[in-house]
Amino acid sequence: MEYRYRPQGVCSAEMIIETDGDIIKNVKIIGGCPGNTLGVSKLVEGKKIDEVIKLLKGIQCGFRGTSCPDQLALALEEMKQNM
Repeated sequence: MEYRYRPQGVCSAEMIIETDGDIIKNVKIIGGCPGNTLGVSKLVEGKKIDEVIKLLKGIQCGFRGTSCPDQLALALEEMKQNM
């Protein structure tokens, strides 16, 4: 399944998430800090959706109140609701 998410409050513009059941196969984050977003994408591949949500939800970038990892967690939660 492919899911597209438009993050808010961060530099990245779009997140494209591919899953196979409850396993994350691939994440592509467009925009944002290239090294960080690529690193996050690689680290979550092969992990269960709920595990990633638990790890990333609530991480902040400076004083923004959110971050690209937090937005990925929110995207995964939204995706789960729409499955």
